[in-house]
Amino acid sequence: MIVAVTDAGPLIHLGEIDSLELPEVIDELVVPESVRRELEAGGAPGGFDDRSVEVATAGGDESWVEAGLDAGEAAALAVAADRDAILLTDDLAARDAATETGVEVHGSIGIIALASGRGGLTEDEAAQLMRSLQTDTSLFVTDAVVEHGIEILREDSDG
Repeated sequence: MIVAVTDAGPLIHLGEIDSLELPEVIDELVVPESVRRELEAGGAPGGFDDRSVEVATAGGDESWVEAGLDAGEAAALAVAADRDAILLTDDLAARDAATETGVEVHGSIGIIALASGRGGLTEDEAAQLMRSLQTDTSLFVTDAVVEHGIEILREDSDG
């Protein structure tokens, strides 16, 4: 069973490529209250309100905020650490903080790879969505990261 806590980034970026259904491959998706408020204030991606998510309350660690995380990222990391869950974020500072804390972390590309691995997408569909994250969203992602994600898809389908 996969339990993941998300900040706003992956929901926004997957929404930008009309793929907000992809996190449904996660068995239990948790959204901190501060992230939910952030999404509502910024205009939640279409389809987010239809998602079945658990809303959690967490006090973010002030040291994470001082390290450059916003309130939503800090709350998502706190909940993920508390629940021994995966953190979903596209933010580099949040990814670094999660790694330092021992929390497994994945971003939008990882969600696409998971959807492919669980049979929700073909390898070609997943590769196209990974490329779309780079070209059609507000997410900054390098060619190397996209190509690495596609290589993981190929390895998974070969193995």
